[in-house]
Amino acid sequence: MGLFFPQDEKRFTGVRSLGFARYREVLEGSWKALFLVGFVSLILFVPFAGGMVYAVLSKSALIAIVSGVVGGVFAGPGLGCLYDLILRRLRNDMSDWWTCWKKAFRQNLVISILTGMVQCVFMGLVVFSGALMLWGATAPSLGTIAILLVGSIFLAAILTVWWPQAVLFTQKLGIRLKNTLFFILFHPGRVFGGAVLQVVYWLIMFLFLPWTAFVVPILGDWYIVFLAVFFIYRPLNKDFKVEEQIRAAFPDNLPEEEYIP
Repeated sequence: MGLFFPQDEKRFTGVRSLGFARYREVLEGSWKALFLVGFVSLILFVPFAGGMVYAVLSKSALIAIVSGVVGGVFAGPGLGCLYDLILRRLRNDMSDWWTCWKKAFRQNLVISILTGMVQCVFMGLVVFSGALMLWGATAPSLGTIAILLVGSIFLAAILTVWWPQAVLFTQKLGIRLKNTLFFILFHPGRVFGGAVLQVVYWLIMFLFLPWTAFVVPILGDWYIVFLAVFFIYRPLNKDFKVEEQIRAAFPDNLPEEEYIP
């Protein structure tokens, strides 16, 4: 996964690159594990997707909400495990992906289910509204489209910061929400940049169905989530002292590293 460039033999040797070089070195060493965990996450989204198809065909918002609640019970743990593995790879924890998945599933099951339910309910309402607008008898106004897009971007921004905290820390929900809002306030460019990319990615996947159905099994949700978390990881690590706390608790788990341009 060298993106048509030769692989960097200096990967994970105590010196951590920045920018595109860092993006390359993480993907080169971890894309197989990310793909496998992402594929499991995609399978766990099937109940939600099936419910949403039925909700759109029956034009029932109630079914969309129920599909979000039920689907989130399955999708949430899969997403939690995906975020956990992405964060591990970004801090150069190269543990076996299946071992990481099982550990993350056990440790984060409750918070992942709750977060997954909330996320899938909102996602379901967005998809339901978008489908009705797209296939409705009359074209929606620009204001309606703008509200839907802006709401989706804000939801993606909140979830991008919420999920890493959910899988890294044991916190009260109020503290996690406060941390999320303050992090977005202090790092709006990185957070909203990743959020916009996520919304655009899924909008393309939705608008160009059924052709994009061939792409989803390959990229699934792992790549776009990785990209969003990659954008915020350095300030996230600095503000929440992620690697510092892990290194203090597990001295042999993480190597001492320095960043270079």
